Amino acid sequence: MLATVTDKGQVTVPKEVRDRTGIAPGSRLDFEVMDDGSLRVRVLARGADALFGLLRQPDGKPLDIEAMDAGIAAATAARDQRARQ
Repeated sequence: MLATVTDKGQVTVPKEVRDRTGIAPGSRLDFEVMDDGSLRVRVLARGADALFGLLRQPDGKPLDIEAMDAGIAAATAARDQRARQ
């Protein structure tokens, strides 16, 4: 599939690609230039669907601040590790 870059640097993602990858308005895309010059694009968030599971489950035990901080630190470290790959 081909797409054209506008003079503002914008590209329209073809409908077939959006449908197959779940790209919706508000989705975030991560662009990475590979060593061979190719471009890798990953979908990071898929609109409102990315919010599923964000809220605590009614029967789940609330977390204390230390547990939340540890979870945030672990998620940040994992994201940084993926970005370095």
